[in-house]
Amino acid sequence: MPSRRGPKRPALVIMAKRPAVGRTKTRMCPPLEPAEAAALYGAMLQDTIEAAARLDGVQLAIAVTPPEATEEFRPMSPPDALLLPVAGADIGDCLHQVLVHLLAEGHPKAIAIDSDSPTLPAGYLHQAVALLDEADVVLGPCEDGGYYLIGLKQSQPELFRGIAWSTAQVTAQTLARAEALGLTVALLPAWYDVDVAADLDRLQGELAFLPDEALRHTRRFLMERVIV
Repeated sequence: MPSRRGPKRPALVIMAKRPAVGRTKTRMCPPLEPAEAAALYGAMLQDTIEAAARLDGVQLAIAVTPPEATEEFRPMSPPDALLLPVAGADIGDCLHQVLVHLLAEGHPKAIAIDSDSPTLPAGYLHQAVALLDEADVVLGPCEDGGYYLIGLKQSQPELFRGIAWSTAQVTAQTLARAEALGLTVALLPAWYDVDVAADLDRLQGELAFLPDEALRHTRRFLMERVIV
């Protein structure tokens, strides 16, 4: 019997971590102190959530690691956002768990994005949803060889196995695995995530050309700290 609420929307899930001093964004130290690196990640995460919440036609979800931190994300999340606790052996395991869950819940498409690409154009997210009409997989490659986005419309567990996560080979290996599985892949334009000092410089330069109201949390962090 069909739901009175109608079909579910595509799901957009942000892969989020609890900011932890000494464990979060450690490759940013220096120039940042460990507490600053964690605070920067928290600011980028909040900006990512706010940007995603403004998208029409999707169900926002936030996947939280570690699971016990899930309720800590409630105050910064829109009321209708789904909070999903997740723990896995690696990011691939976490991605697979979350995407499979959302698809099993009836969302026709499930798209996961990172939480440290705060300037990612909203248009790329709309493109990802549209591209899944034809492709089996949509992938948003990062300039460092990883990816900032992956989307599916059916569970594909093998797509996440045997990948050298957190290396420059992630996108290439994922594309090779998709080809071996006979899956069609649609690629979005490349973008960057903020992982190292050079990325921070790029982010600061990009903010100078964005409206003042854009990325308000990240902008506040940078304004309050003099980064040398």
